Amino acid sequence: MVVNPPLRQARTEHRKAHWRRWLLPGLLVVWGPGVLVMLADTDAGSLITASQSGSEWGYRMILPQLVLIPILYVVQEMTVRLGIHTNKGHGALIRDRFGRGWALLSASTLFASGVGALLTEFAAVAGVGEIFGVPAGLSVPLAAAFLMGIALTGSYRRVERIGIALGLAELVFVPAMIMAHPNGHAIIRGLGQLPLRNSSYVFLLAANVGAVIMPWMIFYQQGAVIDKGLRPTHLRGARRDTAVGAVVTQAIMIVMVVAFAATVGRAHHRASLNTVSQMSTALEPSLGILGAKVLLGMTMLGAALVAALVASLAGAWGISEVFGWAHTLNETPNSRNAKFYIVYGLAHVLGAAIVLLSVDLVRLVVDVEIMNAILLPIVLGFVLALEARALPPKYQMRGLYRGVVTALCLVVIGFGLYMVPATLGWT
Repeated sequence: MVVNPPLRQARTEHRKAHWRRWLLPGLLVVWGPGVLVMLADTDAGSLITASQSGSEWGYRMILPQLVLIPILYVVQEMTVRLGIHTNKGHGALIRDRFGRGWALLSASTLFASGVGALLTEFAAVAGVGEIFGVPAGLSVPLAAAFLMGIALTGSYRRVERIGIALGLAELVFVPAMIMAHPNGHAIIRGLGQLPLRNSSYVFLLAANVGAVIMPWMIFYQQGAVIDKGLRPTHLRGARRDTAVGAVVTQAIMIVMVVAFAATVGRAHHRASLNTVSQMSTALEPSLGILGAKVLLGMTMLGAALVAALVASLAGAWGISEVFGWAHTLNETPNSRNAKFYIVYGLAHVLGAAIVLLSVDLVRLVVDVEIMNAILLPIVLGFVLALEARALPPKYQMRGLYRGVVTALCLVVIGFGLYMVPATLGWT
């Protein structure tokens, strides 16, 4: 069948118009909170977990990363609907629907997970500094000052753009994966292998699944869609923003898994990869000393900074919501919003101080992972309860979809709690 040129041109213009309608309104107005919070989810701890997964189990850890995409999406999509249709943050909704006591419990989980996240990210910043000969006493305070300065610009959109730019630095590791020369046939074979009877594999699988939803992610995205001024008409674009973010963040995890599977894993060398320095050393045979330091360093630094930014903002937003304080990034600090900015600043000071005073940073990161796993039932339980009670009926989940989402949340909770006894050496 021959298509005449005018008809072919008309179809081409139609396709271009479709993509413009799909992309441009979202890019200019709606997109941002979903991509940013998902990039922050791929934090330093997640990248370390991915590197360990690839080095120990090769390409057999790729399929779980793909399966986590819909789990990430459905949980964060609930927070989008809650924020857009109620115009209230997560902490404020809990206070209104369940009372101040439950709101304080929620705020305590947020504070603990937020400071815990800052500890992990500042520990990673210290690790990146050390591989370049910069002492933690200099790199950590500089990172804390930089993050505090970002929030003082008086514009949510500006903070969002800086955060996304930091997070996209994680894509620098793509060349490292290519330079590792992964085997395509081995990747395909690995996609079909899930050694669930092996306790070591299941533990790393639990580490990947249990860390997929952080308490501060929920508080952040719900607060962000409000600070950005999104309305019900923006819901479709906000969902796309969240979906794209879920795909990008898991793609980054897969890049890490493949890179370490093709280097450390291929050599059958079960290297300990608990720190940035150990990861860099393991990559040196394939990337060279300088290549390993630069590519890994930029990736880990971007991941750590964007996660620290999002976690600290989530904490400041959530605590301000619970106590009814004024809180927005669209105003520079003043007497009305002083408490919000004080909480934001103190989180960085506290996180940086603990990291600088800590003797065992690896143990500190493990403790944070355990804490997040214990908090998962509380956090996801509140999300599901608010979705059922705070939204108008026509915007709630129904039937099979509600059952699937609830089941996925229970899977995340189960894998998170599975990590606790194993990590503590009780099994």
